Formats: sequence, structure tokens, C-alpha cells
Amino acid sequence: MIMLFFFGFLAAFIDAVVGGGGLISIPALLAAGLPPATAVATNKLASTMGALTSTIAFVRAGKVDFRLAGRLFPLAFIGSIFGALTVQHVSPDLLKPLILILLTVVAIYTVFKKDWGSVSTYQKGSGKRAILFASAILVIGFYDGFLGAGTGSFMLFAFLLLGFDFMQSAGNAKLLNFGSNIAALLLFLLTDMVYVGHGLVMGGGMVLGALAGSKFAIQKGTSYVRLLFIIVTVSLIGKNVYDFWCNHLLLD
Repeated sequence: MIMLFFFGFLAAFIDAVVGGGGLISIPALLAAGLPPATAVATNKLASTMGALTSTIAFVRAGKVDFRLAGRLFPLAFIGSIFGALTVQHVSPDLLKPLILILLTVVAIYTVFKKDWGSVSTYQKGSGKRAILFASAILVIGFYDGFLGAGTGSFMLFAFLLLGFDFMQSAGNAKLLNFGSNIAALLLFLLTDMVYVGHGLVMGGGMVLGALAGSKFAIQKGTSYVRLLFIIVTVSLIGKNVYDFWCNHLLLD
């Protein structure tokens, strides 16, 4: 339980800004003896607590656009429900090659556009652009319920493409990530897949980690968030390559 609390804090410190905390928290739950499916479900309880905490911190700092993110919140929520329902019938391994490609594109684009996200250039777009962006949030929400790893990074990247700076993108992404987390959590609770005790202990660490991580990011500004975003995205790429190697090449 002490280990879960510690790794919950560490995961949420990173996840509070750019996502990717599952790279730390899920292996910790597996090390505690939870089966894989139960570890993923229990992680949703802890990460929901962390996401709510960091969302509140970004709201207080004025980094959340409620007019936009508030309208998109139901899409992330509904998408995640459908994703969590689908994962019970379809293997998430089918999506992993596509996710690896998308993460690589995100990392390369962010590295080479060095001034990208330093200043907000967001302007309300046309109806077609709004529909495309809303559809993207619905798909990312579905992905969070279906697989999950890297959801925060994809949401942050989507807001960057819309013209928000890194800090505003992180704040908006956190609100939507909270919506997709809580939707999947509700389904996992209904199917009795969550170890509530483990989740609450790790969630306690995540609350403190989210407070520390979001406060640190708000103080450091966009340059820190950009660097952390690149590190987490590259880490997610590495994890997906490792999973592919273990599941396919070694078996052959």
C-alpha cells in the first residue's frame, strides 16, 4: 500500500499536465498482484481522483476554456463509455500499431515546431472545423475507454492544433480527460472489476501528486510543459515498441 501511494504520487505529478501516468501506475498495480484487467480498472479510480484534482488547479489558474471544453465534455464522456463497452468484445491489441504511428507523428511534429504552443492563437473556427474537432474528441474519448495509454497526450495535441498554448491545452485536456476517466470508471464499477481499497490508496497519492504537478507546471510555464510532453510521448512510443516486440517478434 505504501508502494501504491508513492507510485500514485509520481504518476499523477506527470499525468497532471500531459498525461502518461498510466506508464507508472498500472505496472505498480500489477506488481501489487492485481490481474491485468483489474489493474486497468482500478487505475481508473485512482486516475479519476488525480484528474479531478489537477483540473481544479488549472481552473483556479484560469487555464480552462469552459465555453469550449464544457461543450466537449459530454463527447469525451460518451466516447469513453462506448470504448469501455467495446473492449469487452474486441482485443485492444488491434489498435496498438496505429497508436504507435500516431504517437510518432505527434512527437516529430512537436520536436520540429519549436515555437509551437508558446503563444495562444486560438480563434473560433468555422462550423466544419468545429465538427471535425468535436469528432476528434469523441474518438479520443472512445480510445480512453478502449485502451487508454496516451489519452492525455492526444487531447493536449488536439488543443494545440486548435491554436491554444501548452498551458491552456493542458488545462482543457485535463477537464476532458476527467470526463473520459469517470465514464470508464462507472462501467468498471458496475462490472465489479475495481479493487476499491487499492484504488483509493493510490488515488490518495495521485491527489497529492496532481496538486504538486499542476502547481509546478503553472509556475514553470509552457517551456516546461512542452519538454515534459515530448518526454512522455517518446516514453509511450518506447512502451508500444516494447509491447510489439514481446507480443509478436519474440513469439515468432
